[in-house]
Amino acid sequence: TMPSLSDAAEGDAELLGAMLLRAAKLASDQGIAEDGYRVVINTGGCGGQTVFQLHMHLLGGRDFTWPPG
Repeated sequence: TMPSLSDAAEGDAELLGAMLLRAAKLASDQGIAEDGYRVVINTGGCGGQTVFQLHMHLLGGRDFTWPPG
């Protein structure tokens, strides 16, 4: 288990790429890809990470502003 993105190494590139491709497929499957979506990985305390197992949040279906938070 990888606790956070900060723990990733060069050897994890294939896994991380697969995660992003899966997020894109999920966005398409959920019908949010056409209008746009956001993929978030919270890392560390100031980054909002509360679950220490690398995972992504797929957000869509509404307008998002920048900067977030």
